[in-house]
Amino acid sequence: MKKRVLSAIQPTGDMHLGNYFGAVKNWVDLQKDYDCTYGVVDYHAITMPYDPVKLRQTTWDFITNLLAVGVEANHLFIQSLVPEHTELCWIFNCFTSYGQLTRMTQFKDKSKESKGEDGFISAGLLDYPVLQAADILIYRADYVPVGKDQEQHLELARNIALRFNNQVGKEYFVLPETLFTETPKILSTADPTRKMSKSAGEKHHINVFADPQVIRKQIKSAVTDTGDTPAGKMSPGVANLFELLKACGEKEAYDALMSTYRAGQLKYVDLKETVGEALVKLTTPFRERKKELQASKKEVKEQIKASSAEIRKRAQETVKEVKELAGLINVKY
Repeated sequence: MKKRVLSAIQPTGDMHLGNYFGAVKNWVDLQKDYDCTYGVVDYHAITMPYDPVKLRQTTWDFITNLLAVGVEANHLFIQSLVPEHTELCWIFNCFTSYGQLTRMTQFKDKSKESKGEDGFISAGLLDYPVLQAADILIYRADYVPVGKDQEQHLELARNIALRFNNQVGKEYFVLPETLFTETPKILSTADPTRKMSKSAGEKHHINVFADPQVIRKQIKSAVTDTGDTPAGKMSPGVANLFELLKACGEKEAYDALMSTYRAGQLKYVDLKETVGEALVKLTTPFRERKKELQASKKEVKEQIKASSAEIRKRAQETVKEVKELAGLINVKY
């Protein structure tokens, strides 16, 4: 049997190259070798200030984007269509200490971001690592591909699983392991000292589905050398362009341009042109597939509702068994 992999992402609407190379491309690749379950986690999206109408549209838009880049529909679910996640989250709350949650680095960072004039910080923001643990453990995942910023949350999931197992006297939950895969960190082409981000503004991200001319223009205007790079060291801007080229799978072009760089003969205009064309080549099939999907929105929604219902069966079975072990009342009682 294939090992199980669980990964999830909040619906962000547009998908930029940082999202794609940093996470989603990995999802596509993992489908070949693992039993994959991928969630679009809209419950997590409401822990910060948001627009309810926009969230629903954003969720469906992001589903379309995932399908367009190669994620298979049968692996996808929308979190709010599987309410067992929140039921398991409540049970897990009782196996999690308040102190653990307040020490979470992301809570400290996001609470500053979330805090408005009225000083409101939602309890959901504090508690969302427990919901994240439920997301993982409800499907009995063997592996979770995570970045460095999420390792603390995976460790919490393992702690909760271990505490639950000890309490009920049974090794019920498998302790999920980190699945380390090569996920390049794509930086802003306008400011290569910060990661590519939609929230930073238009110049700081490149949409995966952007028109080819827009992609070429953004790469052409990419910052290369700011003049403060130590002698003999590659500047962050140039390194970012090479990272993009490598992520596109253009090994021959990457090696050739790297050779000219090492020889001190690299022309930035050549590097930018090569990277721009590589990105256009990569993304053209994505744009074409997205147009097809947008022409059949109703069918896409029905397909994802059906896959969510099928995936939910596994979640229902887990919650049923957890309630049994925890001494809670199930239907049969």
